[in-house]
Amino acid sequence: MTQATLLRLNNDRLSWLIHYNRAMQLDVESLRTFLAVLDHGGMTKAAHYLGLSQSAVSWKIKRLEQKVGRTLLIRDGHSLRPSRDGRDLLDDARTIVGTHDQAVARLRTTNLGGSVRLGHNAEVPPEQVADVLGRFRRCHPGVTVEFRIGRTEVLSEAIDAGEFDVVVIQVTDDELREDDVVLWTDQLQWVTSADFAFTDCTVPLVTFGDDCFYRALSEPLLGAIGVDYTVGISVATSAGVRASVAAGLGVGILSDRYVGDDVVEWSRANEMGALPRVHQIARTVPGELPEVAEQLRSALRTELQEIGLDR
Repeated sequence: MTQATLLRLNNDRLSWLIHYNRAMQLDVESLRTFLAVLDHGGMTKAAHYLGLSQSAVSWKIKRLEQKVGRTLLIRDGHSLRPSRDGRDLLDDARTIVGTHDQAVARLRTTNLGGSVRLGHNAEVPPEQVADVLGRFRRCHPGVTVEFRIGRTEVLSEAIDAGEFDVVVIQVTDDELREDDVVLWTDQLQWVTSADFAFTDCTVPLVTFGDDCFYRALSEPLLGAIGVDYTVGISVATSAGVRASVAAGLGVGILSDRYVGDDVVEWSRANEMGALPRVHQIARTVPGELPEVAEQLRSALRTELQEIGLDR
């Protein structure tokens, strides 16, 4: 075999290896999703933890399995467990995700100092917000963050009164302000359990409480078409409303991203007018914004807008 032939064969092999390695590149967020599914016991809980829709989690897992060309998760009854290849990937996945997050934290570290007050509704799970704030603190170790969870109605009044520097709340089209940063937008829907139609009885409502925006919206619409209703249960979060609806405790109003599997659109929804869109936004205190608050708003925008795109 001539030297020229050997050189050509080696070049062909190198080209094949480069192509193969590119095809097998694993993205960090797919590995993070894979770990969350196993750590939290399934797609639904992983979706709540990551702040994604269940379909987005399923898509990330499917894409990861397509890249590696192997099944990584096996459904076992109502739960998921790793396949043999999935078990082999676990330690490497934790190392890759952990190393990535440490590198990002080191590269982003600043000398910014001060304190910032953040108010947040529960549309993104608290553990997800805590993760965002953890990364923010690692980037800005000199900053102190005060974080409180509350209802949109309370937080919107508190930010105008200067009690917070930044709040993340939900508003309708006519409540948007010029300086608000829209993180994502949802369409509201009437929802019920797949197993309970609630078409020929007094309708039990699942609400967020006496003063919630959804209740003020739902009751006049039901009354306008003569539907008898009662408040069946009140819970504090969208996740709680979804769980209550899925359990057959009543009919509610939720963002369309919560519809799927055991929660479906209520069959009587078409008898009423269209429900509004709602926007999850970051709003800042009126007046000149301190740099630390501006940096926090920027971090929330970057991370939560990415979550919104995957919903």
